[in-house]
Order: sequence, then structure tokens, then C-alpha cells
Amino acid sequence: MTDPDFQKLMKKVEDLKKSGNFDLSLEEDLSIAVMNLVSLEEHFFFTSQKTGKPDYLKLLEQTREIRKKLLARMIDKHEGETWCISKHLLAASMRVMEVATKLQSTGKTKEAQEMFADSYKIYSLFWALRLKLLSLKNVKKISDPKSGDPWSMSDIVSQLVDCCKE
Repeated sequence: MTDPDFQKLMKKVEDLKKSGNFDLSLEEDLSIAVMNLVSLEEHFFFTSQKTGKPDYLKLLEQTREIRKKLLARMIDKHEGETWCISKHLLAASMRVMEVATKLQSTGKTKEAQEMFADSYKIYSLFWALRLKLLSLKNVKKISDPKSGDPWSMSDIVSQLVDCCKE
């Protein structure tokens, strides 16, 4: 997301706040709670593996159920993978924020500020998705670079969505 696009998004959010039709403070608290629950799930997993104690996986399961219930209060209709996208945007924002905090505590202020800005952009993307502020009307059709033929949905998934490509 470019800075002008980010600024437009933030303007839309500010306008929505001013309209009074949405309790963003309640939703913001809920989003931070979901972030922390995702982090707890991760910690319970790693603790179970490091200690060899499966009881931590039971705590992970309980925490996951609460996180699912709270996220469902925010993400009502699922278009495509918006549920998972929302969860991962919140988790990524939290993790990048934690990295920024660690950088700041070690005196790496410039790097920390960049990471804080990235965390906020990721968090803002969550809100753009949550508040349905994203518009896809100007998205161009993608063509295969070799043949020039338009990609089908399965082409897009097979060509672009590969978690093993970095």
C-alpha cells in the first residue's frame, strides 16, 4: 500500500468515526484482544513443544475457541478468506510491533520507527478489510507473462499462492 493510498484509507476511517455509526473504540479493544489471543495460542504451542507437556495444547485449544468467538463478533460475512486474512493481519501487526519495541529498547530507534509504521499499516489494512473500505474496482486483470492469456482463479492460486516461495 502506497503512502497516498494509506492516507486515503485513514481519511475514510476518520470519516467513519465522525459519523458516530460505529463504536471504533470497542472494536479496537476487541481487535487488540484478538491479537493477544493469537499470541497466546503461539506461546501455548511452543511451550508444549519445549516442555513436552501436552496440557499446554489443551490451553491452546481453549484460547483458540475464545479467539474464534471474539473474531466472529468483528468479521461477520466471509468473502473468500477474509476470516483468515483478518486473523493474520492482526497477528502480523502484533508481531511487527513487538519487534519494533525490542529494536527501540536496544537503541535502534530508526529501525524501530520503521517497524512501528509498518505495524500500523498492517493494522490499518485489517480495518480497511473489517470496515469494507477496500475497493477492488481498479484492479487490473493479470495476464500470463509467457502467453499473454488472462489468468484463471486457479492460475492465480497456483502461480502466486505458494508459501514455499520466498
